[in-house]
Amino acid sequence: MTRSQIFRAMMLALFACAAIAPASAQQVPLQDKPFAEHKIVLQLSDSDVKKQALVLSVANNLLKFYDPDKVAIEVVAFGPGIDLLHTGSDRRKQVESLIAQGVRFDICLNTVDTIERETGKRPDFIPAATPVQVGVGQILFLAENGYTVVRP
Repeated sequence: MTRSQIFRAMMLALFACAAIAPASAQQVPLQDKPFAEHKIVLQLSDSDVKKQALVLSVANNLLKFYDPDKVAIEVVAFGPGIDLLHTGSDRRKQVESLIAQGVRFDICLNTVDTIERETGKRPDFIPAATPVQVGVGQILFLAENGYTVVRP
C-alpha cells in the first residue's frame, strides 16, 4: 500500500466514525423541557425499597420546590434498580403520578435483556417507562448535557 492509499483509508475510517457517533448519541433523547433551569438525573441501581422510596421522595420534593416547568427530572434505573418499574411494583402508582407531572423514568434495556437471558422470560414493566439501551450511558449523556447527577 502506498502512503496515499493508507491516508485515504484512514480518512474514510475517520469519516465513518464521525458519521456513526452522532447517530448513537441521538438514541437517547433529552426531555422536552426547553425552559428548564434545573436539570437533575437520579440514579437508581439498587432494589432496596428504602432507596426506591428515597428516589421517589427526592423527585416529588423537587417538583414541590421548583416550578415543574422549570425543572427537568429524569430517573435512570438499571441493574436491580429496575425493580421499581415492574408492572407489579408496590410503588407503581407513585411512579405513574410522577410521570404525569413530567418526571421521566428510564429503564436500562441491557438489564432487561440480561434478566430475559437468565430467566427465559422478558419482565413486564410500566409502559410509560422510557427504554434506553444502556442506563449508565444515559446518565453519562445527561451529565454531558447539563444534568446534575444525584444518587440518593
